[in-house]
Amino acid sequence: MAAAFEEAEAAFARGEVPVGCVVVDGASGAILARAGNRTVELADPTAHAEMLALRAACAVCGQPRLPDCDLYVTLEPCAMCAAAIGFARVRRLVYGADDPKMGGVRHGARVFAQPTCHHRPEILDGIDATRARDLLRRFFLERR
Repeated sequence: MAAAFEEAEAAFARGEVPVGCVVVDGASGAILARAGNRTVELADPTAHAEMLALRAACAVCGQPRLPDCDLYVTLEPCAMCAAAIGFARVRRLVYGADDPKMGGVRHGARVFAQPTCHHRPEILDGIDATRARDLLRRFFLERR
């Protein structure tokens, strides 16, 4: 999770919503990919940290599935990112703060709870949640 927070801080410094993500090989513990939000920089509404990290990890592995990988992200994934995590068959999702407005795992769409969901990763939530919430609050307070 420490590496995900490094990515979130870097996103903050770029003026992006501070969300960071890493994809880790479950067997070795090696980080396969890391990313922070880049929606503003890339003018791409899909350039969420999770999407970028999943794309990079799949490229490293040379396959569209990551069944032996864990994804760490500082904020509850939105519905788009949760669906992509499911499509990638990620083994475990670990996230920090809940996102009551846009979350897609515990809130909102609850992607993994839907009967149409083909894959449900193990989910660990609330990891360093206070740190993640504080970073997000600081980011939005500085912009108001």
